[in-house]
Amino acid sequence: MPMLSKQQSISYYSVTFPIKDSTYAETYRVKDATGKNYFLKLFNYAKLHHTQFDENGEVLELVISKRLTHPNLTHYYDSGELTLNRQKMAYIVYDFISGETLAQKTGRERGCSVYEAKQYVLGVLEGVKFLHNLPEPVIHNELTTENVMLDMKDNTPKIIDFGHARFLSQSRNSFQKEGLNPFYMAPEAFNGIFTVQSDIYSVGAMLYHLLFGLPPYYVSIPQYQLDRISVVDKILNERRKPLAMLIKDKPGLDEQLENTLRKALANNVDDRFQSAEEFIKALNNEMMVEDIPSQNKPKPKRQETNRTKTGKGFADVAGMDELKEQMRLEVINALNNPEEYKEYGITIPNGMLLYGPPGCGKTFFAKKFAEEVGFNFLVKTPADLKSRYVNATQENIKAMFEEAYENAPTIIFIDEINELVPDRSGDIHEMAESAVNEMLSQMDRTGEKGVFVIGASNLPQKIDTAILRAGRLEKHFYVGPPDLTARKLLFEMSLKNRKALDFGIDYETLANLTANFVSADIQFIIDDAARKALSRHEKISMRILEETIKSKKPSLTAEQIRQYEAIRDKFEGVVEKTTERKPIGFIK
Repeated sequence: MPMLSKQQSISYYSVTFPIKDSTYAETYRVKDATGKNYFLKLFNYAKLHHTQFDENGEVLELVISKRLTHPNLTHYYDSGELTLNRQKMAYIVYDFISGETLAQKTGRERGCSVYEAKQYVLGVLEGVKFLHNLPEPVIHNELTTENVMLDMKDNTPKIIDFGHARFLSQSRNSFQKEGLNPFYMAPEAFNGIFTVQSDIYSVGAMLYHLLFGLPPYYVSIPQYQLDRISVVDKILNERRKPLAMLIKDKPGLDEQLENTLRKALANNVDDRFQSAEEFIKALNNEMMVEDIPSQNKPKPKRQETNRTKTGKGFADVAGMDELKEQMRLEVINALNNPEEYKEYGITIPNGMLLYGPPGCGKTFFAKKFAEEVGFNFLVKTPADLKSRYVNATQENIKAMFEEAYENAPTIIFIDEINELVPDRSGDIHEMAESAVNEMLSQMDRTGEKGVFVIGASNLPQKIDTAILRAGRLEKHFYVGPPDLTARKLLFEMSLKNRKALDFGIDYETLANLTANFVSADIQFIIDDAARKALSRHEKISMRILEETIKSKKPSLTAEQIRQYEAIRDKFEGVVEKTTERKPIGFIK
């Protein structure tokens, strides 16, 4: 039953009729006193998820909507609050779009031509490009044919419904998956990751749907199997197959368009278009797209997931000379000269743990470590390895180590390792306990076989202690927020190669202004300052950098940092203590 009835007044607007509803909001067509039509979206505060508010307690969709000033996006007009049926409500008023959704049009006409599909998607991509290029980029997260309106005046596609949209700078914890169409979700989105490339995937799914009448990798799921886990498992299993072109002889469907679809829908984010601009150029044939082998046939294992790093290694890591030297002595030299270490009876290390607060660069450091040591690099997350099926997690762990041995020397990097090997002293499921036992078994003498394991965690106290003992992840390094020297180096290293950099940058001042900012915060400040300079057609100046810093808050509060330091002190009080280490800083 709609909350608002026909002719009911909301501020300056009168309800014409309801359009649609969701778990937390209802949308109505309304008109003002002059008879002009609008869309009004009514939110029930009590039903909004906590991720739908910003740090100031405002509805995130409202904050984002006020920034939408592009012809391919819905336009914000007004907003307000009211009490209705003793419940607190908020509303947003958008300009009225006279037309229908892309889903309604294609459903009514039973599909569309290649030319029409490309024109609709090009319009959507122009709107996406605007969102991604905002000073504070926005990821829509729900780009489907249901959320694109076609203006009947000129057939212009307009992106609507920003209920799942998030600023790129927000943490993965702000992502709300519930209610999303899983056939349009990028593989990483199932793990709560939202990026420019996840929106690109969704637009690719939209293009495929328009061309063939079904979403990509569509699987029919019986009603009795409609629990979320079953759906996700079936979809991800289907995506391991080559992308099928359902209508081979569709007029206008050529090799370039097929390759464009494969690239947009690549499971690996590195294989996807890196921006909406690239996708647009491909559709306009301004950029030729080659076939992606991984979408048609399996690659050798080394090519698929392992690759030898050829970057600068620790030269890209700001500060921490003492820790780098310690790692060279204790780990890198041992891995590169195992025979010499054996002569002295020194055990080859099997692995290490990087722990500390999020955003401080643990993943980046692991990659730079792999470059420094010259090993192949294999990245895994608990989502890659854990399974709801009996014994499947153990099999996945075993297969991971077999692949690493086959391509040795290899570094295995497991992010959020506490989720894979939780402390068995607590109340955990027997399947989780089996996963811990499998990891313990597989990590036996891995260093001697040319495999080194790096685990990363924000919560080291939740890792099973057996994994942290000698012979497993035996080296432990705290990676905290960068100190003053590291912050200064971060600014210097990230800005030095930018041709638009102005003279007179005071790196010492910048470092002093960013106390408690983690490495990811500093990189975001630099990128945001560059975007501001570009929009003003100026150089990246000290003034713009200071202005950008003042507009940002650190992602970690001083209290949160103290809590992590307390975790460090408690953790290092239990495991073998090493020499005191200073915080570390990174650049991309």
